[in-house]
This record gives sequence, C-alpha cells and structure tokens, in this order.
Amino acid sequence: MKILKNPEQDTWKKELARPVQKTKQINKIVKPILRKVKQNGDKALFKFALEYDHVQLESLLVSENEINTSSEKLSAELKEAIQVAKTNIERFHKAQISDELVEEVMPGVVCKRKSMPIQRVGLYIPGGTAPLFSTVLMLGVPAMIAGCKEIVLCTPPDRHGEIHPAIIYTADLIGITKIVKVGGAQAVAAMTFGTQIVPKVDKIFGPGNQYVTAAKQMATKYGVAIDMPAGPSEVLVYADKTAIPAFVASDLLSQAEHGVDSQVVLVTNSEKFAKKVIKEIDAQLEDLPRKDIAIKSLKNSRAVVMDDQSEALNLINEYAPEHLIIAVENEDEVVDSIFNAGSIFIGNFTPESAGDYASGTNHTLPTYGYARNYSGVSLDSFLKKMTYQKITEEGLKNLGPTIEVMAANELLEAHKNAVTIRLNYLKLK
Repeated sequence: MKILKNPEQDTWKKELARPVQKTKQINKIVKPILRKVKQNGDKALFKFALEYDHVQLESLLVSENEINTSSEKLSAELKEAIQVAKTNIERFHKAQISDELVEEVMPGVVCKRKSMPIQRVGLYIPGGTAPLFSTVLMLGVPAMIAGCKEIVLCTPPDRHGEIHPAIIYTADLIGITKIVKVGGAQAVAAMTFGTQIVPKVDKIFGPGNQYVTAAKQMATKYGVAIDMPAGPSEVLVYADKTAIPAFVASDLLSQAEHGVDSQVVLVTNSEKFAKKVIKEIDAQLEDLPRKDIAIKSLKNSRAVVMDDQSEALNLINEYAPEHLIIAVENEDEVVDSIFNAGSIFIGNFTPESAGDYASGTNHTLPTYGYARNYSGVSLDSFLKKMTYQKITEEGLKNLGPTIEVMAANELLEAHKNAVTIRLNYLKLK
C-alpha cells in the first residue's frame, strides 16, 4: 500500500484514480449479448448459461422444491442472522415512508404529491465469487415495502445449475417467488426486453461486475431505469491517533477482498499511524481465504498523509467514496463537513460490514465517484412521485390571468385559450 505525503491537489485525481475500466472492449462483448437475448429470448439464456456458467440448465426458474428445501441447507445460526438483518432493514426503510403532501397554494388551487410504487422491478444478485444473499435483503425488502406489483430476481447458477440456498431462502423469506437462474449481462438483457420466462421490468437494481454495469447502462437506452451507475466496491477510512490500527486495517481489507478491482484508501494526519495500519494489514492478510484477491486490490490502494484537516476533507469530498469510515477525535465536525459519500460509518465501533449486512441502512451505493450526484438505494428508489392539482371556479379566477399572461408571452396561444375559454364561461354563469 503506497503512502502519499501531503499530495498537491492537482495530483489527487491521478494518485487516487480508480482501476481503469476498459469500456470499449466491455461494450463490444455486452452489445451482442443484449441483441441475442432480444432476438432469441430464453433460447439465448440457455446458450449463455452453457457458455459463461458452464452448465446445461433444464429450467431457468428455481423450482418449488428448491425453494422448499433451501431452509434445510442452512444452519439455524445463519437463518437467525438473516432474520435479524431483515428486521433492522425493514424498520429503517419503513421509517422512510412519507405522508402524502397536500397544499392549497392559493385560494381554490390545491396541489398534491403522492408516492406510487414502480410496478415491475428486476433485482440482480451477484453469485460468482461470493453469493450475496445480503443484497437480496437490501433490494427485496424495500421493494416489498414500496408495494411493487411484480418482482423478479436474477442470479447466476453454479456449475451444477444450482443457486446458493441462502439466496433462495432469503428471497422466499421476503416473499419473492420468481427467481431466475441467469447472471451477467444476459440477465440484464432479459429484464430489459423480457423473454418467455423473464418479465420485462421498469427498473433494474443491483450490483455486478463490469459487464453487468455496462449492460445496465445500455438498458437505459431502451426505456428501462436503473438504480445508479456503479462499479467495483471501495472504502475510504479517515483516521487519527484515536483510531485503532487493527480496526482500520480490518475495514480496508473487508473491501479489498471484494474483488481485484476494488479500491481502499486511508487518509490520516500521521505517517506513523499509516505505517501501523499497513503492518496490521500485512498481518491480517495471512488469515484471509481471499488473500490473493485482497493483495491484488491493495495494489490499487493508497495511504494518504494530510497534515491539514481542511485539505483532507477536500480530498475526501473530491474522491466521493462509496463507503466512508470516520474514526477521528472531532467526529461531529468532520461528519458535518462531508457532502460526497455513499454511506458514512462513524466511530471506532462502526465497521463498514455493519452497513453491508445488518445495521439497517442499504448497502447498494454509488461507486466510482458517483456519490457526488447519486444517492444509494432507499425506499424512494422503488417509488415514483406523482403530482395532482385541483382548481375550483374561484381558483381559476384567481390563477387564470397569470397563466394567460405567461402563455401569451411565450407565444403559445392555445395554452392561453385553454384558460380564457373557461374564464369566459364563468362570466356567463
């Protein structure tokens, strides 16, 4: 892990650059996948399962028997943990329900705004190097609370044509009944265009590799919304002498083990502290089953020593991390100075993995600097806001002249006439 000491602002972008994504090469692979799924439907999905997942599927759908037996394949300890996480996530997302807004803006003119569920949503759950059953909770729980009419879950099968039982169990626990054995860009394509088995959806959610990400972005060209642009996972830890090096190292490694293209960053005011953290990283690495992945990820990572706190905060906001851990003495002041981050974890005893699994916040977050202009997934992600207006006779008399003047000055005579004809009618009453 390279140490940078008080880097100049004009070098930040280069020094903290995320791993390069070869967009052109990726798009060349993804575009034909979308085209083939659009043209051939389920037939293409079976073919891609053989080509990419190395399995000859008999059915794309998880069977009722697979759903019923998933519980038996999990320990009681894991099922209890999933239930605790589900309860916390439900509680926090239910708290996000907002009341209908009704406002009489002037006498006789009433405006209203109401939340309505997105009718058909698709959830993509990665299942490659790690079966992310936690993501089933993060996406499925708010979708259910929002009242989405149709929910389809797509996740890749293993080489035996099976889905990890924890993914199936969690989906069933939430109430998701349509689980499809399809992964990668082809899953996104299926949800974008619809096939005989996979319904076309209105919005696609979920993290994934660079091919899934590219496919999601292409899906927006076909009238399908996505949760956010996203890339490999990342964390930035801002720590001082009050932080515990072993804790900081564990948080950095928790993201480094996600994938070789993940990035972790330490920002601190002490080079001595940075070296202690690096020493802890080396020690903890030895016991990690995903050590090789973490080592490759750490090559993309940096420890940045910043003597000046205001400069450190500027760097953090410029980097806009997906996950930001704040372990400093003046945490309240620092938290109030952050305006670009996906999710913030405050204090020595708030590991990033708490948000990944069970604290209640959502772990589907903007990466690659998109925290500057995107929010993480929340209940609102599964809702759309519809506005209404009701104008009485009195209201039109009050508001009408304003509309007439504005329409006339925009040279839109029919707009003006829609009001004038009504006002003239009221004069004759």
